[in-house]
Amino acid sequence: MDRGNFLASLTAGGLAGMCVDLVLFPLDTVKTRLQSPQGFKKAGGFRGIYAGVPSTAVGSFPNAAAFFVTYECMKAVLHTDASPYLAPVTHMVAASLGEVVACLIRVPSEVVKQRAQVSPASSTLRILSNTVCEEGILGLYRGYKSTVLREDLWSWKQGHVVDSWQSAVCGAFAGGFAAAVTTPLDVAKTRIMLAKAGSKNASGNVLPALYGVWRTQGIPGLFAGVVPRMSAISLGGFIFLGTYDKIRRLLS
Repeated sequence: MDRGNFLASLTAGGLAGMCVDLVLFPLDTVKTRLQSPQGFKKAGGFRGIYAGVPSTAVGSFPNAAAFFVTYECMKAVLHTDASPYLAPVTHMVAASLGEVVACLIRVPSEVVKQRAQVSPASSTLRILSNTVCEEGILGLYRGYKSTVLREDLWSWKQGHVVDSWQSAVCGAFAGGFAAAVTTPLDVAKTRIMLAKAGSKNASGNVLPALYGVWRTQGIPGLFAGVVPRMSAISLGGFIFLGTYDKIRRLLS
């Protein structure tokens, strides 16, 4: 990838991601509180719906930019003219690697954001300092494995560059479907990130977290927050891919 395309991907991915995260933040807060172990009302209900938004505002641009830069670079590295049937595989691998890199930025931001969402009385800065003091830097990466697994399972929805409206529509449908399928993993991620230090879920193991939710709340617990999650990701896919594609075309 040449310098021009690199900067275009960086800027377009960052701006599109920030736009989506900030606009749809209230839906994310509702989803997190529905998935929290204390329940929706005790986690804050509809109060302080923008609690944790500073963490998202700071992490959104570099997170989205890291994904799309890695995605575009890997597509260029893996590109082959041998067979058109390999193109989907190339995009899937590139998107998966993009998520692995982006999660290095996304997870710390997500940990602080979700803890602020279920504790609206505490400031984002206070939650960040408490996490670092009590758990160290590694505490900010709790839930990294579950986040990468969740993201990689639906990263296949990224496709080749087409007209922006096509990208937006495809992103909305693919994102909504993938959101529903991966909701149990999202519930596990939320429980892991919100778990108290030293507890069983704090170890970060996905399967025990899923089993714990299933044992206490059954199938409904595994799909807690599925409606706001589907809504946010569907709208997010529409806005993100459409905005990214349009900005990148303009910058290129």
